[in-house]
Amino acid sequence: MPPAHQTEAARSPGPALELLVHGVGGTTPQEMLGDPRTTRITGDATAAVHRRTEDVGAEEHLERHRDGPVAEAYCWSNLTSGDGSRALWLLLLPFMVVNLAHWMRPTARGSDRAVRVYGLLVRLIALSLTVLLTAAACEVALDLVAWQCAGAPECSRRRSWLGFLSAHQDGWFSQPGRRLALAAAVPAVLVGLLWYLSNRTWGAYESQRPLTGGEADGPDADVDTATGSAAEPETSSPVTPALARPGFWYGRRLVARLRAAHTAAGLLTVAAAVGGTAVRYDRTVGSPVPAVAGALLGAGIALCGLVVVAVVCHRGRSERHLDDRLDEAVTSCLPVTSLGLLLCAVVYAGWSRPDWESSGTLPGESAFRVLTLGQGLLVVLLAAVALFLHRRAPEPRTTLRGLGGPVVAMLACALGGVMTGGSAQRVADWLDGPGTPGMGAGADIPGPPVLLSWQASVIPVLLVLLLPPLVWLAVRTVRRARRMGPGIEAEYGEPRPEPGRTRQIARTRAAAALTDSAPGVLGLLSAAALLLGTAAVTGSWLTGEVPGLAANGSGPFVESLAETAQSTGSWLTGFGVIAFVTWGRRAYRDVSARRTIGILWDVGTFWPRAAHPFAPPCYAERAVPDLTSRMCAWTGHTRGRLVISGHSQGSVLAAAAVWQLPDAARGRVALLTYGSPIERLYGRWFPAYFGRIPLEGLQRSVHCWRNLWRETDPIGGPVRIAEGQGPEIDRGPLRDPLVHGRTVEHPLPEPVLGHSDYQADPVFAEERAALLERLNPVLPQQPAGEGRGHGVQGSAGRSSG
Repeated sequence: MPPAHQTEAARSPGPALELLVHGVGGTTPQEMLGDPRTTRITGDATAAVHRRTEDVGAEEHLERHRDGPVAEAYCWSNLTSGDGSRALWLLLLPFMVVNLAHWMRPTARGSDRAVRVYGLLVRLIALSLTVLLTAAACEVALDLVAWQCAGAPECSRRRSWLGFLSAHQDGWFSQPGRRLALAAAVPAVLVGLLWYLSNRTWGAYESQRPLTGGEADGPDADVDTATGSAAEPETSSPVTPALARPGFWYGRRLVARLRAAHTAAGLLTVAAAVGGTAVRYDRTVGSPVPAVAGALLGAGIALCGLVVVAVVCHRGRSERHLDDRLDEAVTSCLPVTSLGLLLCAVVYAGWSRPDWESSGTLPGESAFRVLTLGQGLLVVLLAAVALFLHRRAPEPRTTLRGLGGPVVAMLACALGGVMTGGSAQRVADWLDGPGTPGMGAGADIPGPPVLLSWQASVIPVLLVLLLPPLVWLAVRTVRRARRMGPGIEAEYGEPRPEPGRTRQIARTRAAAALTDSAPGVLGLLSAAALLLGTAAVTGSWLTGEVPGLAANGSGPFVESLAETAQSTGSWLTGFGVIAFVTWGRRAYRDVSARRTIGILWDVGTFWPRAAHPFAPPCYAERAVPDLTSRMCAWTGHTRGRLVISGHSQGSVLAAAAVWQLPDAARGRVALLTYGSPIERLYGRWFPAYFGRIPLEGLQRSVHCWRNLWRETDPIGGPVRIAEGQGPEIDRGPLRDPLVHGRTVEHPLPEPVLGHSDYQADPVFAEERAALLERLNPVLPQQPAGEGRGHGVQGSAGRSSG
């Protein structure tokens, strides 16, 4: 007769594990597991898997966990809100936003060149943002400080720290070229800082090779120069979904190429600003520097710039396999060559020109106009390509009929313009003291380019245009809440409902529905920004003066309106830049503020850096391989059942990790999502990756999947997979709160939970148990002591050691 423990093990359904993945904002393993004593099973201080201390080695004692699975918590919040350097990521906000536009392309059918063109246009817009940010730094350091203020006696006397640069001190730096050469260090250091941040995060994220990999079926994706997703049809079967490809979360090669190209573009912008001014002077009569030297420098900068554009256009993502290659000729030579050209420009500008005097402004007006017009043109072309793709493969719930990517790209350009104009306006006002730059004889310096003043002036107009739709949304929400009252009372069947309680529930549900109105507001904002930006370029080009002076002679009312718009817009742009700096400084010192900023990055940096290498790093390139490796290791060693349980953003990570699982492991894994934005936000904004077709494929590939949602949740929602595609996924809306008033079981008022505490609903445990019932072990459970759980205990031992 076999021993009792062997008989019990033979009857056991096998070990069961619940792998919890938290959402945005992060939490501690103690909170996730409901126990103050936890032990790290595997991982490091950045991201790790934890268990209750008493559950370490639980696979050896199945009798202790008959009521439910062993719980593990994967904590990844330090990937986005860890040390104080994360505060610097606020400066990278436009880069993060334009990177999102790359992933928002509509669904495409077949190998379509339009998909490649879409990726190419987004990368060019991203490159223009790097040039714009560097040009803004050049405007502040070279034009406003070194050229205008140091060349004006009144301004330089007011700023004592500029004394050694003053043109009237007859010092070594009194010549304009030498002042510009010295000031070029500021934008050059900024470019170097961006390179350092990108390189540092690249070493921590993209360069970490995932555990599993291999060649996917189909042709090599290297032939696709825009995006790895274009080389494979998305609607035919069998098709490997984009997020299931081995190289999707391994962007090492592309990020290295783009980082080299954008670094070179920034350095070349500084070189053109420094050397171009000296070249223009040398074309005049009497310059001691031969004109051929300037011509050679300009030709070198132009040639290197063409190489940068070619590098950005030549190659996109490669996802079908883990691409370990690095393009050394690009990643090494291009930045070094650009730095050499910058040094040549500095030496060239510093050459002695005794008769050279600074007056007026540097000719940066044309550069900003070309950048602004170029960005507008690229966004319009991107919109045309997006509409073409959407019409060929329409998805009913796709945001703005496929225009989500162009809308977000336009917002990225607008953010870059606000940061550029705000920095220049604030520095100019600070340098000019009591005067107003660009406003006539009372000003000490001419001020920033006229275009930046026009762009600032349209901001109040933009806010006025947004006011009516926002008021309409507020009124509609109030009316919707009032109409919900009778239905809510009927839903709960309360004989004597409390009106205040009913209004509270109705307001919460109505406010949660506002999330679905966000695309329309963003579309209106983007369209208004495009039109007003075009008007600003036109006004600055036709008048050549700031709006306050350009309106002279148009009547007192128009003049007053123009001056008010200019001053208000200038104040708003300056306030925005100050707010960015203040928030970043606070986040550097305050952990709670850093966590708040981390929430923004949790949402915005899920996707790899496919368009802009200076964007904040993609945390999913660490989190998804972590989760995939843990599930593969546990199911492979224990042959047990696993439920990966994801809340909010954690549900998106969980789904992405399940996509990466091999077939053998996926058959032992169930997916439980709750408060999930996987369709409501990701499916609508990123249809090519989380739209109807990919989600139906995920449903077919995963063993079982259940999704819980509430009407009071502003983020989560149903998956909405059509009936007949398999077992039903959605369960909801769950009742929130659980009861309307006071009952014997609930003597105190129950809270309206909204997006939080899904585990508090009894339905959660019920659905988790149902998923485990549907996961039957493939092989009989081994008796205790024959190697079961070896991987878990081994990793725990290494962790504690």
